[in-house]
Amino acid sequence: MTTMTFQDMEARVKKFVDERSWGKYHRPKDIAIALSVEASELLEVFQWGGEGDRLDRDDMDKVRHETADTVIYALSMANACGFDLGEAVAEKISINEKKYPVEKCKDMFG
Repeated sequence: MTTMTFQDMEARVKKFVDERSWGKYHRPKDIAIALSVEASELLEVFQWGGEGDRLDRDDMDKVRHETADTVIYALSMANACGFDLGEAVAEKISINEKKYPVEKCKDMFG
């Protein structure tokens, strides 16, 4: 199994979509809907499962795959809108670091 950068993942997802001529379906609205559906499928793994912290192998595979699906659609959104997802994530973390400084957050939840 190989590890990929955001740029590698974006390129691979774009190639996958382009090879299948799916670009016409990959409008931001449609991708946002699909991303939400995949996130709901991830949540479904935990439905009716009590605390949800003990997953068997099959459930862990579902969690891995549904999480991957959400990332793939996030990468598709970046491709469709023309932004670098790695840069967006780095920017958002910086914003969150300012919004939620460590000294204010450490005791926030007990």
